[in-house]
Amino acid sequence: MTEERSSAPKAGRNPGQSRLPTGTELRDELFSRPTAERMEMGVARRESCKRSDLATWEAPADRPDPVDILIESSKGRVEELIPIRYGRMLATPFTFYRGGAAIMASDLSRSPSPGLRLWACGDAHLLNFGAFATPERKMAFDINDFDETAIAPFDWDVKRLVASFIVAGRSNGFSAADARAAALNAARVYRERMAEFAATPVLDVWYTSLDPFDLYKAASAEIDVKPALKRLQVAAERSAHAREYAKLAYQSGDHPRIKDDPPLLYHPIEFEDDSFLKVAEQAIADYSASLPPERLMLIERFKLADVAMKVVGVGSVGTFCGIALMMSGAGDPLFLQFKEARASVLEPYNRQIPLKHHGERVVIGQRLMQSASDIFLGWFTGSGVAHRHFYMRQLRDAKVTPLVDTFDPPRMKAYAAATGMALARAHARSGDAAMLSGYMGTGKTFDEALATFGEAYADQNERDHARLVEAVRDGRIEARPGV
Repeated sequence: MTEERSSAPKAGRNPGQSRLPTGTELRDELFSRPTAERMEMGVARRESCKRSDLATWEAPADRPDPVDILIESSKGRVEELIPIRYGRMLATPFTFYRGGAAIMASDLSRSPSPGLRLWACGDAHLLNFGAFATPERKMAFDINDFDETAIAPFDWDVKRLVASFIVAGRSNGFSAADARAAALNAARVYRERMAEFAATPVLDVWYTSLDPFDLYKAASAEIDVKPALKRLQVAAERSAHAREYAKLAYQSGDHPRIKDDPPLLYHPIEFEDDSFLKVAEQAIADYSASLPPERLMLIERFKLADVAMKVVGVGSVGTFCGIALMMSGAGDPLFLQFKEARASVLEPYNRQIPLKHHGERVVIGQRLMQSASDIFLGWFTGSGVAHRHFYMRQLRDAKVTPLVDTFDPPRMKAYAAATGMALARAHARSGDAAMLSGYMGTGKTFDEALATFGEAYADQNERDHARLVEAVRDGRIEARPGV
């Protein structure tokens, strides 16, 4: 959106007092200009990249081998878990897409773009949205994964979202028309909602949130929302930590312990003595220093009881991830999830965010783009694993993940609209809604171009998935399916 200029954060800065880069690093006098002027600046970007140009995808002759990209992105991961990563990606073109953010980032860097940069999600596929509880204990629908958040053109997020509906639609056996209808809906609602944000007072944009109950009720005229509403209601009313404690923990004498369920949940063999717990205690102390003072007072009411490694997702498999069981003096459980924060897949192709810590990058991106973020969201550097970067949050705080595999075309189309709304709201906070709306315009040109790109890229994704199958068959890489 602007000509960003990077600068490193000042040394000695208290991690608990981090702020977005200020001044001209990400923002300049642009935002003080009248809305109409900024919209015209967006319109002017069509000269360098027509909206119809966004439909273009054709693999260049020197396109990197997608399997090579996956192998490169697996470096530094837990060796014995990498086959699980490939096994999950091997399952279908849809699971391959979920784990292929690095491949798509490389491809998007070679695709037409108007260059309207903002703080992007980086991996905005349809399963990285969902409902969860806000600090006020209300349910919100929003983006829920920010591992790849970084500075990038806005259309990279929208393309990844729209293409995911084509890929998921094909996985569900939809007709080409039904899959395209869902993709079009995501793009259309994104564009229309951005136009609304461009005409909305700044603070009102910032305060906007999406209530999943309202979203389902709005869709009730076209689809049966009763099962989904029931899932939301159950999630909103039950204690997530008590439920997780019953599933994941047991009492060993006077001490609660996390249950081992290898290879997906386990205590590392190399840390069978107290050394792992000591490393974890230091990590909790460092993480606590990244929290605001009032949250620090809250976390200090809990003491670390146990910690274990946990395999999560598709793209994250093999990175250092796990859960920490915390207990209060009153016996209340609190599960925290820690995830390794590696360099964003977007960073090789864009200006880097002027932050030295990838955990901090994830935390700031999430706080910026979400309408409400987890009160325990923070970051730390692991002293026991080669000083890797991590971020921490609650484990599944009333989280409701959409059952996309069960969606029929009407449900997929309604869900696409919800994701388009959520992404537009996030981009309106991290970028300039007026410039974005000016570029996209009021007609269907943008929507149609993105849907056409999505179809072409879904074809590419299927070819890449076939390359992975071939690589496993030839013994080039090892995959462990079904785990």
